[in-house]
Order: sequence, then structure tokens, then C-alpha cells
Amino acid sequence: MYPAIRNILLVYAALLPIVNPFGMAPIFASMTFGYSASIRRTVALRVAVNGFVLLMASLFVGSYVLDFFGVSIGAVELGGGLVVMIAGWRILNQQDDNSDRRVTGQSSSDAVLSKAFYPLTMPLTVGPGSIAVAITLGSNAHAETHLQLIVSALMSTLGIALIGLTIYLCYGFSDELERLLGPTGTSILIRLSAFIVVCIGIQIMFNGVDRFYSEMVRNARAASGAH
Repeated sequence: MYPAIRNILLVYAALLPIVNPFGMAPIFASMTFGYSASIRRTVALRVAVNGFVLLMASLFVGSYVLDFFGVSIGAVELGGGLVVMIAGWRILNQQDDNSDRRVTGQSSSDAVLSKAFYPLTMPLTVGPGSIAVAITLGSNAHAETHLQLIVSALMSTLGIALIGLTIYLCYGFSDELERLLGPTGTSILIRLSAFIVVCIGIQIMFNGVDRFYSEMVRNARAASGAH
């Protein structure tokens, strides 16, 4: 029983700081500003489900997909980090016009619903960093028997399900946070969160460069050793 619980906590603890639904909640609140609570809950549920599916796919088949296309995790981190940085930069530099946003939000809900996958789910919530971690967790999973493998897969699924639940709770009730902070506090928190997203994107890119460099050094040493 203890190894199973440990596996759940391992997946949850490894992914939660990178997915960071607490830090992304103000950005979600900004992008869904002026919409009704029911629409926000619907978008939050879609983001949570999309995030769950992406993390599950990354955990169980991500490494096989990358191997099939000949793509390394370093490339995922480098390219994905660039996308995250650009998304954060756009949010950081967007203009605050609450009246325009409110009118747009009341006129149609299709616009915000269409953003449930991009950019709200990917890359802002489940980005290249969390995908790389999920792929790493899946590639490092091992078990002695088929039963242990099945139990490990179920526990990992529960861990990712908890991530999805956390995303839904943080995003679905982000309006309460917005109401508590007020317009000025919300704007400040959004700018800080967007700046952190930019920094995360840059850090992910550096991780990709470092991974590429390590692979080049390893291949050079292997080639020199072969001669």
C-alpha cells in the first residue's frame, strides 16, 4: 500500500510545481474576464481534461512518439520553451482595458471556449516542461511483474488525475481570487505571473541547450573512445 501511495505522490509532486495552476490562475482569470461563472467553470473543466489527456499521453507513449520521429527531449524543451516565453511575453505586454474585455466577453462565449486548448492548456498550463517531466517519469518506470506494472500505471493515473483536479479548482474559482484582489491587485499579479512564465520559458530553453550540449559531449567522448 505504501509504495502505491508513494507513486501517486511522486507523480503529483513532480508535476505540480511545473504545471503551477496556482500561479497560472490569475492569467486564466484575465483571459476569461467578463464571462459568467458557468462559462469560466466550463473552460476550467476543459483545460483540466485537456491537461489530463496530454500528461497521460506523455507519460505512457511520449517517449515512443519522440523516438519514432527522432525528436529528443532537448528539442522539445528548446522549441517548447520558446513558445512558452512568447506566450508569457504577449500576456505581459497586453493592454488593460476592462470595459472592452467585458463587452467582448458578454457578446460571445465561443471565443474563450476556443482558447481552452490553445493557449490555456498548451503551452500555458501543460507546457514542454511538464511534458518532458511526464515523459521522463514514464521512461523511468519499471516493475518486476505485470501486476506491479499495472498497479504502477494506475497509481500514476491517479496522480495525474489529482493534477487535473487541482487545475480545475484553481482555474474554476479564479474569479474569487480576482474579486478578492480587486482590479489593481489582479493586474499586478497577472504581470508578475506573466513575467514568471517568460522566465520559465527561458529556463526550459536553457535546459534544452544544456541537454543538447551534454549529448554532444557524450557522443564526442564515445567517438574518441572508439578510435
